[in-house]
Amino acid sequence: MKTAKEHPVDKHRDELAEVIMSKVEEFHFLGYDRVTVEEIWDCLKKKKWKKYKEDKLLHQLVNDVLSLSPSEFMNYLTIEAQNASPEWFFKDYEK
Repeated sequence: MKTAKEHPVDKHRDELAEVIMSKVEEFHFLGYDRVTVEEIWDCLKKKKWKKYKEDKLLHQLVNDVLSLSPSEFMNYLTIEAQNASPEWFFKDYEK
């Protein structure tokens, strides 16, 4: 039984671990040294697999991981940072 926060693709996490680690290493090679496996996983779940279909095959999930570009990932991080704490932007203007 799934918990409220569990995403349907979570059942494939172990199978995708090496591919995700490969993507992390690729980003590190490109100079994005602070990228983590967890950040890549969250990005994929919230962006590429937002409307996940149960009939998606493993090779399609692997393709999704390998096709994640640095610009897609950085856009995701930027939006997440803005959504996480919108108060920081407005608190200086409330005076």
